[in-house]
Amino acid sequence: MINKDRVRRCFLRAADSYDGQGIIQQRVADHLLDLLKQTHYPTINRVLETGCCTGLLTRRLCQQLQDINELVLNDLVEEFALRAGDQPGIPAIRFLAGDIETIALDGLFDLIISSSTLHWVNDLPALLAKLSGHLAPGGVLAFSLYGTDNMKEIRHVTGIGLHYYTLAEVVDMVSRHCTVRQSDEQHHHIHFSTANEVLAHLRQTGVNSLNKTLWTPGRLRRFTREYNNRFSSPKGVQLTYHPVYCIAQR
Repeated sequence: MINKDRVRRCFLRAADSYDGQGIIQQRVADHLLDLLKQTHYPTINRVLETGCCTGLLTRRLCQQLQDINELVLNDLVEEFALRAGDQPGIPAIRFLAGDIETIALDGLFDLIISSSTLHWVNDLPALLAKLSGHLAPGGVLAFSLYGTDNMKEIRHVTGIGLHYYTLAEVVDMVSRHCTVRQSDEQHHHIHFSTANEVLAHLRQTGVNSLNKTLWTPGRLRRFTREYNNRFSSPKGVQLTYHPVYCIAQR
């Protein structure tokens, strides 16, 4: 089970560095919105974004969709309300702090959207059923999360990692409740000068929350040595991101 309080603390600590370090998260948000553009849907007035973080997707979404009347932003980190909640031109914005798996949602939404978040939940099938139940007729569920190759280098060296799903598994879960209109997956590889820079990148984007043990000098040396030996290239040491996308309609 994912410790949500630890996740909250790690992302809060990374708030000031997230936008600068979240290069892949920005690309993923852009591609998710590109897929949304390709989907035919009715006018979107009421929107729920879950896992809004610092507003990286929120800002892009509000620029792309001109008819939003009410925007409900959700995140584990209550302090993100100050970062994501200021969107000019939106008549009504409300921040809903808490765990999307357990908090109550009110009413129906024309769009429920989430980017780079839903791999942090403990029961994805149950959450997808919950979110689908809050879609208005014709409403759209659009999300990205990360797939089975995500940060595979970290898993190989440390044995630590989330439980990820394949694209086919995600599509199957969503298809139980909605009609899938678009699905896609990508692999992004980013490179760093050293393995220590990989760890710094993870801290600065908040995604180090699964590591519960202390980095002693010896443990850090072993990690650095093994990571450099396994994943060095002329470009530097590699870290893989594997985003998976789904656009579905009720």
